[in-house]
Amino acid sequence: MFINSENCRNCKSEVSQNYCAQCGQPVYLKRIDSHYILHEIEHVLHFERGILYTIRELITNPGRNLKNYLLENRSRLVKPIIFIVVTSLVYSICSKLFHFEDAYLSYRDDKMSATHSIFNWIQGHYGYANIIMGICIALWIKLFFRRYPFNVFEILIVLCFVMGMGMLIFSVFGVIGGLTELHLMPAAGIAGFIYTTWAIGQFYEKGKAISYVKALFAYVLGILSFTILAIIIGTITDVIIKH
Repeated sequence: MFINSENCRNCKSEVSQNYCAQCGQPVYLKRIDSHYILHEIEHVLHFERGILYTIRELITNPGRNLKNYLLENRSRLVKPIIFIVVTSLVYSICSKLFHFEDAYLSYRDDKMSATHSIFNWIQGHYGYANIIMGICIALWIKLFFRRYPFNVFEILIVLCFVMGMGMLIFSVFGVIGGLTELHLMPAAGIAGFIYTTWAIGQFYEKGKAISYVKALFAYVLGILSFTILAIIIGTITDVIIKH
């Protein structure tokens, strides 16, 4: 049983109804049981403002929906960080189940080196790695599209959605390849680049070809910068350790 209180447990404001007028916290919290867990899972996955709804909107018209998220309504789509973490988790699970090769970044070197360890971490934590990689890509996008009003943080939010879709594209190709024993990951890479270029270009200027060219170069240079940065950090770490 929860003890009744005249003050909100969250913000300590006086409460006269079932919900706090200041922060919206309910006076009585429901017990966590099987119904609560099922409701939370349904809330994330359902087609109305859930993962499936977000995927559909990012497939049909990413530019319009991403602008709408930034400028008008942030309740229609799944939160961007949650989206990229969930989609990266889907990729990791599919990769382990269907044994398709890593499609993003791989590095073959001395297994005892720091650089090898960094890339192993990247491959095992795509959700976090994609966010870090997104920072590199966002800086290049800001440079190429500097005349537009969006700042680096807003671009990073856009990339969470776009790169999350890229992970789903790799997952679909990987699963099909695993079931059919076809080598489809190169095609997945091409499809991922095409979608990313299209989505970012559409976000900035749907009707201009130069937007898609800039988007492609920004994305490629961002991934390249992230890779070089990881190698530099690993190399410096190895030098420090050896000395």
